Amino acid sequence: MLTLFMIYLWRETVKSAYQAECLDKAGKYVRTFREDLKSLFHENIHKLLMTPSLVFIFGLTVLPLVFMICMAFTNYSKIGNHLVLFDWVGLENFRTLFDSSSILGSTFWSVLVWTLIWAFFATFTNYIAGMILAMMINRKDTKAKGFWRFCFVLSCAVPSFVSLLIMRTMLQPNGAVNVLLRNLGWIAADASLPFFTDPLWAKVTVIVINIWVGVPYTLLQLTGVLQNIPGELYEAARVDGANVIQIFSKITLPYMLYITTPYLIATFTGNVNNFNIIYLLSGGDPVTNLSSTAGSTDLLVTWLYKLTIDKQYYNVGAVIGILTFVILAVGALLTYRNSKSYKEEGGF
Repeated sequence: MLTLFMIYLWRETVKSAYQAECLDKAGKYVRTFREDLKSLFHENIHKLLMTPSLVFIFGLTVLPLVFMICMAFTNYSKIGNHLVLFDWVGLENFRTLFDSSSILGSTFWSVLVWTLIWAFFATFTNYIAGMILAMMINRKDTKAKGFWRFCFVLSCAVPSFVSLLIMRTMLQPNGAVNVLLRNLGWIAADASLPFFTDPLWAKVTVIVINIWVGVPYTLLQLTGVLQNIPGELYEAARVDGANVIQIFSKITLPYMLYITTPYLIATFTGNVNNFNIIYLLSGGDPVTNLSSTAGSTDLLVTWLYKLTIDKQYYNVGAVIGILTFVILAVGALLTYRNSKSYKEEGGF
């Protein structure tokens, strides 16, 4: 990469010298080096402002990505108590991960299925709940709209990791929730609800808590959308005899989906990589298969973290990172290009 950069620098230097030569032969003024520097604050200011950004993007995004892609084709990992000097193994890591008969392969497919299920429910439960709240608060008959918005948005003021750690503590077998239920006599004195000890309970728990964490943001998004729907559309629909359900299905919902489709795609992508919710709440637990490196609630991103940090399977972790990127990039691109937001931009 340094060689390519030096070749590019050499090319630009030769190009600049050639342009200066042409200007000199034509009898035109050739700027000095000091004048070239001053131009960076005037006509070439875009170059001055974009260069630091491009350097950081290259150093912190492109370079690690290339490093990870290269690592996926090696056997670089920890064996015993030491890291091996890697050899290139081609597509062997990909074959291992796609082989459902191997431990890593079977774990990958189960984690992938749960990741997609989680992302779907985490995205659309937040969207539907936020939509309902936004519509209820924005009704003409609702009093003190600002107060109700404040109540729901107040959770945004608390850092999410603090809220998640508190919820994790409260939902432990001897946490506040189980103790309260025992004191009320709703569960037996020696029993506790398995919020994070039963696979199904754990999955439902993280989805429900994600609704509480994510609804305020959806509420704010959809409040702005609802307030921008022309009132004439509703008045014309009522004059034509449309009922509440017809107005919602023909005006409100299409308008919201048209505006928020890119937001939904970005939210789905973010939920696939939602490390904080899973890691801080359940830590990927419960682990039902001791031979597996992933728990029942692990997403691809939390499993990737465990493989690289705990197990130091860097090569397999790199493969999972590449596959996650490909799945998300292709899915987001195809979904967006086939949406009305893209095909009929500005046409609503």
